[in-house]
Amino acid sequence: MTARPVVEISLRFTLCCLVPALAAAPAAAAPVTPATALTATARVAAAAERPALAGDYLEVRTSDVWTGSCFANGEVGLAGQEAILAWRVREGAWQGVDLAGRSVVAVVTASATLGDPHADPLPARSVLLVDEAASPEQRTALADFAREAGGGLIEDVVAVLPEAIEISVHDGAATLAAGSVAEVRTRPLGHHDSHCGNEERYYPPLTGKVSAEPGTTVVHAWRGGELGRTWSSPGKRSAYVGTFER
Repeated sequence: MTARPVVEISLRFTLCCLVPALAAAPAAAAPVTPATALTATARVAAAAERPALAGDYLEVRTSDVWTGSCFANGEVGLAGQEAILAWRVREGAWQGVDLAGRSVVAVVTASATLGDPHADPLPARSVLLVDEAASPEQRTALADFAREAGGGLIEDVVAVLPEAIEISVHDGAATLAAGSVAEVRTRPLGHHDSHCGNEERYYPPLTGKVSAEPGTTVVHAWRGGELGRTWSSPGKRSAYVGTFER
């Protein structure tokens, strides 16, 4: 009869010590199944594939890009040494600087018809127009991005100018206004734009990582004085309009 109180006391002591310890113990981790492992891998892969920058792309030249060889041969060495390239960032950052909603334009003059496989367009000279609404850090990042995207064509930059830039891309048509110095307006190609029936993308876009369709240039003008020349080249099948990712 004397052992019962001892057992009760011992049991109470055990419960008092064990219950708090169990409550404090960490919960067991959920088991890793093939399905959860695959989901985690997909998330990592998606993050790795996400582009640093994405947005709208516009390119116009002073020669046809959608054309047949007969027309292209007639312009080689006589036209196509000039181009305007424009990027409007919808989302993303470059060198850690958020560029969403900002734009940059490159105006290029080359030593030969751009895209001619038998001639070297270098040396080339360019002017960069950066969004005047951008901060100083954003302007620097925009210019660095344009140099990276344009490669050798945008290696010799003679001036970087802030301008009020407006770029619109919709249903294959695009407009660009950069202050009073650059103006572009394009429309999609139509059946009446075929002159010989052998048209193709004779010259590809000047930059990589773009998804763009050829179009007709209604207005293409550069009025700045930094490159030593100005031009107006309307009414040509000289445009690419689409998107970019880098």
